[in-house]
Amino acid sequence: QVQLVESGGGLGRDGGSLRLSCAASERTSTNWAMAWFRQAPGKEREFVAAIRTNGGSTYYADSVKGRFTISTDRAKKTVYLQMNSLKPEDTAVYYCAATATVITSTITRLSAYYYWGQGTQVTVSS
Repeated sequence: QVQLVESGGGLGRDGGSLRLSCAASERTSTNWAMAWFRQAPGKEREFVAAIRTNGGSTYYADSVKGRFTISTDRAKKTVYLQMNSLKPEDTAVYYCAATATVITSTITRLSAYYYWGQGTQVTVSS
């Protein structure tokens, strides 16, 4: 059972930066995918970014492409989300997720992920 713990959320400013971290309780297999999702008040949880632990292929939602970067440090069992050029619409609870053996066509779907963190709040002020 993999446990995921997010950290690094908080208050950011419009145009500023924040970095989120997600620590896994154990090292995931080389063919896993790690991802970030977010959920704003009154909205459904949505995909933000994902990374494959074998090879490091990355995937981004159009809304964050060019501003956010997902990366992983397997030795530290941690995945990061560097968020630059923050916007007020980035305000949400951000969730880390992990899954094994996911095909590319489903890597952005909530249903593809089995392990979830508790979430960390990100608030961007204008």
